[in-house]
Amino acid sequence: MSDLKPAEADKIAMNRQRADRRRAVARTVRDHRERLASSTGTRPAFDYELLVTYARNRKSAVPALLLVVLLVGGTALLWIDAIWVAAWAAVVAVLQGIMFLMCRRLIASAPGAVKVRAWTTRFAVAELLGGAAWCAILVLSWAVPSAESIAVFQFAVAVVIISAGAMVAATIPPAAIAGTLPMVLTAALLFASRGETLYYAMATLVGAAELFFLLLANRFYWATLGTLESKAEKDALIGELGTAKAISDESRRRAEEANLAKSRFLATMSHELRTPLNAILGFSEVMKNEVLGPMENKAYRDYAGDIHQSGTHLLNLINEILDLSRIEAGRYKLSEEPVHLAHLIEECRHLVQLKAKSKGLTLDEVIEPNLPRLWADARAVRQVVLNLLSNAVKFTQPGGRIEVKVGWTSGGGQYVTVSDNGPGIPEEEIPIVLSAFGQGSIAIKGAEEGTGLGLPIVQALMHTHDGSFELSSKLRQGTTATAIFPRTRVMEALPPIDDASRLRLRRTG
Repeated sequence: MSDLKPAEADKIAMNRQRADRRRAVARTVRDHRERLASSTGTRPAFDYELLVTYARNRKSAVPALLLVVLLVGGTALLWIDAIWVAAWAAVVAVLQGIMFLMCRRLIASAPGAVKVRAWTTRFAVAELLGGAAWCAILVLSWAVPSAESIAVFQFAVAVVIISAGAMVAATIPPAAIAGTLPMVLTAALLFASRGETLYYAMATLVGAAELFFLLLANRFYWATLGTLESKAEKDALIGELGTAKAISDESRRRAEEANLAKSRFLATMSHELRTPLNAILGFSEVMKNEVLGPMENKAYRDYAGDIHQSGTHLLNLINEILDLSRIEAGRYKLSEEPVHLAHLIEECRHLVQLKAKSKGLTLDEVIEPNLPRLWADARAVRQVVLNLLSNAVKFTQPGGRIEVKVGWTSGGGQYVTVSDNGPGIPEEEIPIVLSAFGQGSIAIKGAEEGTGLGLPIVQALMHTHDGSFELSSKLRQGTTATAIFPRTRVMEALPPIDDASRLRLRRTG
C-alpha cells in the first residue's frame, strides 16, 4: 500500500505523543497519591510486599535460630546452671514458635484483608520481646566469676543476635531496630559495668556492630524496594503492551473487514459502471461521427464529443482504480512471457508520439544493443512505460525534450529511465505524488488532467515484478523516473550446440 501523506503521519505521531504524555501524567499522579496514603512514603502495594518478604524470611529463619538457641544454650552450660539455661531456651523457643505462626498467618491471608500498619506493629513488638528474651542469657551470665572467659561468650552472642536480627527483619526497619536494640543496650551496659578498658572497647564494638548491620539492613531494604518498583514497572509495561496488542488486533480486524468490503464493492461496481459507460461511449461516438445521419446543430455534435471524452476519462479512471486495488489486495496475477524491453519501448513511443509532436516536444531514445529478453508481464510493463511517457509529455512545456534510456544495471538487471526538462517536482512533494490520488503543486496550478494514480500503479507493478521504482526531480530542471527489473527477470541466452553435442543428443534420443 502507498505511504501515508506527511501531514497524516505527523498527525498520527502527535496523537501518539499526546497519549503517551497523558499516560505518564496519570501514572505520576497515581504514584504520588499512593505514596501520600502510605505510612512509609511508598506505595501501599510495596508496603504489603515488603511485609510479606519479611514474613517469608522470618519464617524460614526460625529453624536456624532454634539451632543457634541449642548452640548458645549448650555453650552457656559451662558457666550457668542447666535449669536456668533450659528455662531460657524454652522461652526463646516459644517466642520463635509464636513468630513462626504469625508469619504463616500473614502469608496465608488475602492481600486485601491485611492491614499493613497493624501487622508492622505486631511484628515490631514480637521482635522486641524476642530480643529481650535473647538478652536474658547475657544477664544470667553476668554474675559468673570468670569474667574474662564469659565476656568472649557474651560478645559473640551479642554480635550473632544483632546480625541475625538486622538481616532477617531488614524489610521492616522498625522491627529490625526493635529486635536488636535490647541486645545492644544490655551488652553495652554489662561490659561498661565491669569498669575496665577492654570491656569499654567491647561495649563500643557492640554499638558499632549495631550501626553496621542496621546500615546493611537499610541497603537491603532499598534494594528490595527497587526490585519491587522494577517489577511493578515491568508489569505495567506488560499491561500496556497487552492493551496495545488488543487495540492493534481490533484495528487490523476492522481494516481487513473494510478491505474485504472495498474489494466486494469494487467487484460489484466494476460491472455496474462499465456496462452503462460502454453504452454511453458507443452511442456518443455514433452521434459524434454522425453515423446514422448528419446533425444540423453543431452544438449537439460538440456535446456528443464532450460526452465521449468524459466517458473515456471516467472509464480509464475506473480501470486504474481497479488495477491499483487488485495489486494492493494481492490479486493481480502476472501473465509472464518473454518480453523484449526495447520493442515495448518502441511501441509505447509511437503511441505518445502524436501528442508529443502536437506540443513540439523532442522524444529521443538511447537503447543499449543486444539486450536479452525479460520474463515479465508484457501488458504490465507496457502500462509502466506508457504511464511514465504520458506523465513526461503532460508536464513538459512546449518545445521541451524527453529522453528514454534502456540498459543494464550494475547488478545485472535492466532499467528503463524516462527523463524530461519540465518544471520538476519539489523534493518534499515526491512522497505525495507517489501516493494514491496524490498530485503535486505544479499539476494543481497547471490544472493538468489526471487522477494521481499513474505513478502509484507504476510503483505497485514494479513491486509485483520484484523490481523497484525510483523518482528524482529538481525544481525547474526536470524529472527522472526509473523502473528497475532485477537480474532474476533477465533471460540468459543458451550457448549454441556444436556438432558433437548434437550427435550425442541424437544417440541418447
